[in-house]
Amino acid sequence: MAQERPNFQSIRVETDMALEARDIVRGTARQEIPGVKVTERNLEAIRITHVEILEEEAERLMGKPRGHYTTLDVPRFKERDPDLKKRLISAIKEALVPMLPESLQATVLVVGLGNWNATPDALGPRTVDRILVTRHLGTVVPDAIRTRMRPVAAVAPGVLGTTGIETVDMIRGVVQEVRPDLILAVDALAARNLDRLVGSVQIADTGIHPGSGVGNRRQGLNQASLGVPVAAIGVCTVVQSISIAEEAVHLLANQLADEVKFYEILQQMAEPEQRGLIDEVLGSKLGDLMVTPKEIDLLIDDMADVLGEALNQALQPRLEPSEWA
Repeated sequence: MAQERPNFQSIRVETDMALEARDIVRGTARQEIPGVKVTERNLEAIRITHVEILEEEAERLMGKPRGHYTTLDVPRFKERDPDLKKRLISAIKEALVPMLPESLQATVLVVGLGNWNATPDALGPRTVDRILVTRHLGTVVPDAIRTRMRPVAAVAPGVLGTTGIETVDMIRGVVQEVRPDLILAVDALAARNLDRLVGSVQIADTGIHPGSGVGNRRQGLNQASLGVPVAAIGVCTVVQSISIAEEAVHLLANQLADEVKFYEILQQMAEPEQRGLIDEVLGSKLGDLMVTPKEIDLLIDDMADVLGEALNQALQPRLEPSEWA
């Protein structure tokens, strides 16, 4: 007897994570979403999941552009283990390299998105501070270094609320002058799962939509809007409070279903119905409240160090670390 195919429904999900969007749309179905390919592997304390969205229907269901998304989950990152940081740097570099131009003559523009005055949103600007910028050095460094050095430029354009200029417009102007072969955008992301707070890194070849995870979608930074390929690397730094409420109710329903009739009813409800009920009851009170760890300042600096080192190693594979220190 043929297995009945699940009827996947498009669900509005405010998360920047393709992996979370896939899990929510997939729900309890034991089949993969048509047009989505997922592979997983473990690298010591790092779980690496690759999601590939192949078809237009899968793109519509998940609300994410077709392309490749690699998620590195590092639950222990908050422990600030130096050895774990080194392994994460290596894993990020490994995921980034295939997206970079093969030629070291190709220019890469690193864009640090976000608001440097708001710590959870300051990851992009702080990462840019750690990038080895070389585009202007071509005529001043020795030939022995110049032939091994990729031209890299970097900019932190700020946000609309502090500049009065749409981010994409500012970057478009820079692109017209610099003419990079690739843009690498670094941004803070919003997640639904608390375990992902400053513990998950997403690398994608589809560009990025600033603010999409918090319901404040701006014009996308991608090849269509900027005229050059855009890769994106982001880290989850905030989670919506309503998501915490949903997770708490879901856990209570699973643990107390045998004792309390109300939780038994909740457990029997489909996940979208549970979310709808919680949003109806608590949505107006919680609004757009976002939650971030109390030690976020230290964690953002730690993650900026990791991203900066990984980007420098990926962008400058023929330079020694001592040459960019």
